Amino acid sequence: MMSARKIIETIDIRKIYGMGEVSVAALDGVSIDIEEGEFVAIMGPSGSGKSTLMHILGCLSRPTSGQYLLDGEDVSRLNKVELAAIRNRKLGFIFQSYNLLTRTTALRNVTLPMVYDRTKEFTPEESDEKASRILEHVGLGERAHHQPHELSGGQQQRVAIARALVNDPVLLIADEPTGNLDSQSGEEIMTLLHRLHQEGATIVMVTHDSEISAHTQRTIHLLDGRVETVVKNGKKKPGKEKVEK
Repeated sequence: MMSARKIIETIDIRKIYGMGEVSVAALDGVSIDIEEGEFVAIMGPSGSGKSTLMHILGCLSRPTSGQYLLDGEDVSRLNKVELAAIRNRKLGFIFQSYNLLTRTTALRNVTLPMVYDRTKEFTPEESDEKASRILEHVGLGERAHHQPHELSGGQQQRVAIARALVNDPVLLIADEPTGNLDSQSGEEIMTLLHRLHQEGATIVMVTHDSEISAHTQRTIHLLDGRVETVVKNGKKKPGKEKVEK
């Protein structure tokens, strides 16, 4: 039987801030695998390293040591320009605060990543058609020409999700995607993420909310820059895997 394709593989990654006696290990030997089609949460208290890990997984920073393979490619030592190209080509980001351009329509917000993707050449008509199709898919087809201030928080997050999907990424990274939403809107966003996962998306979600993390297949708990436990979620009773340190 063929093994599943690994989208994320980190090998003993460390991230050190500062130098000498004032250095701090934000990550201290983190090794995780996330396979294609998985929905995984990363949790941990303040100072656990979860934000640092998210930045590395999202190619926003590099580890001090160790390896990070994204979709089989070692991105550990790429420069800023190369990392930016990887982000645009392979990653889709969903932020707590949506990060939409305020005076731009939903349609234009969604087409923005295509403008910066140098590997594909879209005509304006092709870009608009694809963005419209994805907005329809996330339930906002009729709101394509509305600006963010004309949309609810949940609708703005749907625009952000559509923008994350438009370049067909191998990985979606969601940073507290329901953090700014009321409970009903949060449930709707989680329902949408579940649907995208069922359609084949690989999703890594950073959250502090245990109820939200329980929606995923696994929760990776960080503590003091290390993987403390991995919890298997789902309909069956969750079980913990203790990680050797």
